[in-house]
Amino acid sequence: MSEDDIDYDGLVQGALLGVVRQILDTIACQGGLPGEHHFYIGFRTRDEGVVLPSAMRERYPDEMTIVLQHRYWNLQVFDDRFEVDLSFNQKREHLVIPFRAITGFVDPSVQFALQFQDHMGAVGEAADLASIETSVPATLSDAQQSAEANVKSDGLPDGDPGDETGKVVTLDAFRKKRSS
Repeated sequence: MSEDDIDYDGLVQGALLGVVRQILDTIACQGGLPGEHHFYIGFRTRDEGVVLPSAMRERYPDEMTIVLQHRYWNLQVFDDRFEVDLSFNQKREHLVIPFRAITGFVDPSVQFALQFQDHMGAVGEAADLASIETSVPATLSDAQQSAEANVKSDGLPDGDPGDETGKVVTLDAFRKKRSS
């Protein structure tokens, strides 16, 4: 990119990550999730600043998905990261997840989903637009079933960490179509 170009890709990615940050901050301030809301949050485990138990890092060396629903504690949101305690195998563990490490955010209760594909480099610079996936599942149900099939009740994805069973979703798939 030349210095005369506007970094639209970086601006959009920053704004979308800001949406995730604001959602988590609202939930942290309210002290919990309202109604049927629950979140699937996928993130890259190797990104700088990610803190998770060594057993989880070994089991999921590249990416994992956590669920914020019933059993989470101490959700704290900062400008660059969020921290939360989750139960893994009946043991409470502390996780730190920088926003730049997030690969996906889904709240299936209201058909809301954001997907990020290696949108930030190691030093926080935006990648080019071609790195952002735009494929869409047929319905939210497809995306939710895929996510639920890959997440066990302990907040961890099920199956081989090398499985590529997740789907990429964009908000366009869930917008109501207007009649002409």
